[in-house]
Amino acid sequence: MDSAAASTSTYDDVRPSATTPRALATEAVHAGRDDLARQGLHAPPIDLSTTYPSYDSRAEAARIDAFAATGAEPDGPPVYGRLGNPTVARFETALARLEGTESAVAFASGMAALSAILLARAAMGLRHVVAVRPLYGCSDHLLTAGLLGSEVTWTDPAGIADALRPDTGLVLVESPANPTLAEVDLRAVAHACGSVPLLVDNTFATPVLQRPAEQGARLVLHSATKYLGGHGDVLAGVVACDEEFAGRLRQVRFATGGVLHPLAGYLLLRGLATLPVRVRAASASAAELARRLADDPRVARVHYPRIGGAMVAFEVHGDPHEVIAGVRLITPAVSLGSVDTLIQHPASISHRIVDADERRGAGVSDRLLRLSVGLEDVDDLWRDLRGALGAVAVEV
Repeated sequence: MDSAAASTSTYDDVRPSATTPRALATEAVHAGRDDLARQGLHAPPIDLSTTYPSYDSRAEAARIDAFAATGAEPDGPPVYGRLGNPTVARFETALARLEGTESAVAFASGMAALSAILLARAAMGLRHVVAVRPLYGCSDHLLTAGLLGSEVTWTDPAGIADALRPDTGLVLVESPANPTLAEVDLRAVAHACGSVPLLVDNTFATPVLQRPAEQGARLVLHSATKYLGGHGDVLAGVVACDEEFAGRLRQVRFATGGVLHPLAGYLLLRGLATLPVRVRAASASAAELARRLADDPRVARVHYPRIGGAMVAFEVHGDPHEVIAGVRLITPAVSLGSVDTLIQHPASISHRIVDADERRGAGVSDRLLRLSVGLEDVDDLWRDLRGALGAVAVEV
């Protein structure tokens, strides 16, 4: 582990900047690391400091005042862990570059990131949210329950413009959606939003498959726990956005404490380096499994997005719980985006918290299974799926 001095000296150097355009695969490897060779380093430093020494308290006061006014990151070395961390800053730099935004702000989880967005808008008196189902079950619950004082209007993409109100602070969509993989026309939705910020949850697609900011979204949300980390060993969230909104999010993060641990920031930066390779390899297997599932008489329907990706959803004729119980190679577990393949029953777990009628109305049937395809050999995965499907009776 490198010293804090090595990492803090380059805190400003790793922020997003205008550079010669590079291919996504190149950015994934080098963004957030461009200064390392000049320091004689190859691996990014991990700075675990929670606080940083300063002998000039007057200057510290001025920097804190500046942060309080705009949320802009303080010039010079870090001040305190809730204000920012050099290792986390590297990940934020890299993710912003991959999504094509000015900035990115990392949080302790995807839900912490969404909560910060809602709080930032509520602080401006904009508590109303227009949202399109389906969303991740906890996102749905956070909005429906009004836990942060928000009020939600659910609509389909065609009804967004009519649902907007003077106090609408946000339009939220997820595409491809969790768990049905439904897609929306992001450019058309952004147009319907007018001046209201569009937030796109891009967790399933990742910047490898789509960059919502290029289609008009002002905010791009990731549960970084999933594909960005990629190995099932880190919990995190991140919002890619313009610098103005990033400042507001940093202020919320500072006040509420939903900070990302530096070690998690390091793991996420490492995960980004292989993101394009992982997503493309898993997507190829997912497309093949979707094709084979569609030809299986025990499967009633297969959902696979036009954009591609490593997620497959399918509905069985019989009892989906028998499939969950029958897998041996595939892991029956929540979450997604790991190097190993996971399967779960959304109506029982990820979307259990959503009202049953509303859940079914959004296309999340009781017989739907969600498959996150990993990096195993596709024939081995199919052999396991085919065996698990053997327990499912075909209705006549």
